Amino acid sequence: MRRFTLPVMANVMYHNPVSSREFSTVDKVNIRQVLVSVTEHWSQTIIGEANGQVFKVAKGIGETKWHKHDDQDELFILYKGHLTIQLRDRNIELYEDDMFIVPKGVEHCPKAEHEVEFLIVGLNVTSNAHGGKPNL
Repeated sequence: MRRFTLPVMANVMYHNPVSSREFSTVDKVNIRQVLVSVTEHWSQTIIGEANGQVFKVAKGIGETKWHKHDDQDELFILYKGHLTIQLRDRNIELYEDDMFIVPKGVEHCPKAEHEVEFLIVGLNVTSNAHGGKPNL
């Protein structure tokens, strides 16, 4: 039997908020455990990177500001709750285990009446004023 070894990328390290330690790209990450540690709504916690994409988790309640990302698509996978991704021409209703990709350049405004937990995949962190984060 042939075994494949994944290379450890020593220059790619992440902070694991669950155990307060650094981890490399070959460590296992329990998404639900990381979500438990997230305390600020609409703030993204990076849990990994692969093929130029950043994997982030976040929680939300209320809504962000209307915004768009001219440089990237934004993929949402909902883990908990009901998230409405408002688009200018329609609303996308996400429930647990649903996925939706907002194409780059499309204005959107995520909204949740009750707390939601989700995974986002994109080229960089978008939880900033330009990315629609409220209160900035």
